[in-house]
Amino acid sequence: MQKEFAESATKILSQDASVIGLAVGGSWLSNEIDEYSDLDLILVTKQKVSDTPSQMLAYAQRLGNFLNGFTGEHVGEPRVLICLYDDPLLHVDIKFVTLEEFHHRVENPHILLDREGQLQQILDSTKAHFPLPDYQWLEDRFWTWVHYTLLKIGRGEYMEALDFFGYLRMVVFGPLLHLKNKHLPRGVRKVEMMLPQADFQQIKSTIPNYERTSLLETLHNSIELYRSLRKALYPVEIILRTDTEAQVMKYFEKVNKNR
Repeated sequence: MQKEFAESATKILSQDASVIGLAVGGSWLSNEIDEYSDLDLILVTKQKVSDTPSQMLAYAQRLGNFLNGFTGEHVGEPRVLICLYDDPLLHVDIKFVTLEEFHHRVENPHILLDREGQLQQILDSTKAHFPLPDYQWLEDRFWTWVHYTLLKIGRGEYMEALDFFGYLRMVVFGPLLHLKNKHLPRGVRKVEMMLPQADFQQIKSTIPNYERTSLLETLHNSIELYRSLRKALYPVEIILRTDTEAQVMKYFEKVNKNR
C-alpha cells in the first residue's frame, strides 16, 4: 500500500508547477517495507513551504483520503508533516524542503519525481551525512544524569525515574549499541532485529519495574553498559569525567544502602 500511495502522489504532484521533485527514504531504501511500515516522503518545492503549516496541509490533503496531520516539532523537525490517511489506513511523513535544503540529508533517497533532473544532480555531487553521537557531549552529561536518577529514586519519584531510563536508551544506549555493531545510530529503532542477542539482553537490562530495588539494579546495569560501550567506542582524546563518576558512585552506594 505504501508503493501505491507513492505512485499516486507522484502522479498528482507531477501536475503541480510549484513542485521540483519528490523522493522517498526510510525503509523503502533497504527494501524492508512491510504492513507496519510508514512512508517517508521528501517534497521539494520552488518556494519554501515549511514555515507555513497551512500550506503544508494543503499539499498533503491532495494526496489521498487525508484524516489528520501535524508538524514534527516534538521530534525536532518542524519541516515534517506527520500525516494519517485512510483507505487504507497509512502513516505518511512528508518533509517539505527547498532545492537548497535538499543538499543536507541523512540518507540518499530514491527519486520518484525530478522535473528537471536537479535532485539527481545534487545526489551525484554531494554526500549524505547521518549525525553521529557526540561522545564528549555524552560523557560530560552521563554521570550527572545518573545522579539525577538517584535523586528521583531516593525521593520515591519512581515514575520520573522510569521515564528517564527511556531517555537514556534513546539517546545513549541504543545509538552506541548500533554503532558498536556497525549500524547507523538510529536510537532504539529495530534493536530487536538488528542487535546480537547478547547486546539486546544488555539494553533490555535497562528496563526496570516500578519498584525501588529494581530501579537501583537497573541503574547499576545502565552504568556497567555505559562503561563497556565507552571503552569499546570512545577515542583516546575524549576527556573522561572520572572525578564526577567517582563522587556519583559514592552517592549511589549511599542511596543503595537505604533500601
